[in-house]
Amino acid sequence: MSESTASTTGSPPSRRLRTARACTFVAFALNGFVMGMWIVHIPAIEHRVGITHAVLGWLLLFLGGGAFAGMQICGALADRFGSRAIVLAGGTLCSATVLLPGLAGSPWALAAALLALGFGNGSLDVSMNTQAVQVERGYGRPVMSAFHAVFSVGGVIAALIGARTISWDWQPSLTLAVVAVAGVLITLALVPGMLPPERPAPAPTGPDTTRSGAPEAPAPAAKRRTPSQVWALGVLAFMLMLCEGVANDWSVLHLKDVLDAPAATAALAYGGFSTAMTVGRFVTDRVVGRFGRVFVVRYGAGLAALGLALASLSPWVPLALLGWTLFGIGLSGCIPQFFTAAGNVDPASSGANVSRVAGMGYVGMLAGPAIIGPLTHLVPLNLAFFLPVAFCVAAVFSAGILRPAHKTAPAPEPEPAEA
Repeated sequence: MSESTASTTGSPPSRRLRTARACTFVAFALNGFVMGMWIVHIPAIEHRVGITHAVLGWLLLFLGGGAFAGMQICGALADRFGSRAIVLAGGTLCSATVLLPGLAGSPWALAAALLALGFGNGSLDVSMNTQAVQVERGYGRPVMSAFHAVFSVGGVIAALIGARTISWDWQPSLTLAVVAVAGVLITLALVPGMLPPERPAPAPTGPDTTRSGAPEAPAPAAKRRTPSQVWALGVLAFMLMLCEGVANDWSVLHLKDVLDAPAATAALAYGGFSTAMTVGRFVTDRVVGRFGRVFVVRYGAGLAALGLALASLSPWVPLALLGWTLFGIGLSGCIPQFFTAAGNVDPASSGANVSRVAGMGYVGMLAGPAIIGPLTHLVPLNLAFFLPVAFCVAAVFSAGILRPAHKTAPAPEPEPAEA
């Protein structure tokens, strides 16, 4: 029995598995911290390069494009070489390249820096989620959502440390250089504790049953085809991560521009949403263990739809803040379930399948602000939010896609003993 499946029999998780879980927590926190340190220094870097907000918006597309490319390339590499090896490469690259935006002196240099940082971020993102799927499979119970909660904690730590170094008048290049060195060292330390590649499950032997689709295999193309369930999970991830992107970029503006709230009060909209997302993810694994993934997505998306509709229609700031908080609670547990479901459709192609879902979700997060903006030329901002409300409602009725496509056949009942 392999290390990664030892606990599925009901025995306590091995020390190796517990170590892998702790190291995966560190990888998620590191990813959130590194990207958070870039976000904290965006205003200073924008000023240093001498660009407008509009130009920065276009340059951020390089960050998104690099991340998408990193996810798609490294998802397949994780299946070939194991997610542990790709976490090493992705964590090192993501940490090292965070220094580059701090050194950029022109818009084109910043574009190249963001492309490299995005590729490193996407590589680490898909590989650490693939490792998390493997760890969760070993535990035999839900643990995925807690990993995503720790990612958010990493971002909070980055905001606190970044605020302190900025108050000390540290240049972005100095702060990001320290982050780069620390991130590389942490990556080198955590990777040995992660799980090695899973061995293929016992299967009928023969020249045409190789896992990798050797040249003599009769139908390698069929084995490489992405299952339709994965694409369906990707569509759901696109819709709900679009909703998350809307909250990130428009929640504060909603309270400020629609409800005329003071700037300090308006900031509480995003604060309530992000806090609810983090706390909800720490709780979600227990809920999944008791009620299942379909339950979490169905009722979570329903609560998110209710919360955003409440925020959109409320004429009162406190009620709108409550709505944004409910929106965060509802969304908090949904996305991790899509990654787990995708990773378990076919364990031999876990990395590639997770990369499909993560990539489509990432596109959705980038698309959210871009879609809502033009809609505000047709309808008021609060009414434009009913597009993500509709996406949440669609997820309510589509949550059944998380059920495994292939159910394990029940064991045959023992035949009565012959007299």
